[in-house]
Amino acid sequence: MTLIVALTAGAVFAAGTYLVLQRMLSRVLIGLALLGHGANLVLLSAAGAAGRAPFVDGGEGPVADPLPQALILTAIVITFGVLAFLAALAYRSWRLTGSDEVEDDLEDRGIAALPEHRPEEAA
Repeated sequence: MTLIVALTAGAVFAAGTYLVLQRMLSRVLIGLALLGHGANLVLLSAAGAAGRAPFVDGGEGPVADPLPQALILTAIVITFGVLAFLAALAYRSWRLTGSDEVEDDLEDRGIAALPEHRPEEAA
């Protein structure tokens, strides 16, 4: 079961990384959501086997570790905040430009065209 969760987390991370590297902000938003879900899967697999509730008296068997549950809950909240902020940025970009594509900065193109930034021409 651990191998299946690890392979699933790897596939989710790969898909999320692919989407984050795109130029459309909507795809970046979905990619960040996938990266957050992949992190939750990794934390879930690190939790180990299920056990009884840690703060309840009595009962037999091993006690469940509450730390991974707290980490997953924290990761969900942080991911939600980042996604809400990126959704606001994507909406603002769409309202201003009519598209959510990230464009190249004109000053970056000018700096890249300078001779000291081109190694083939510097030699």
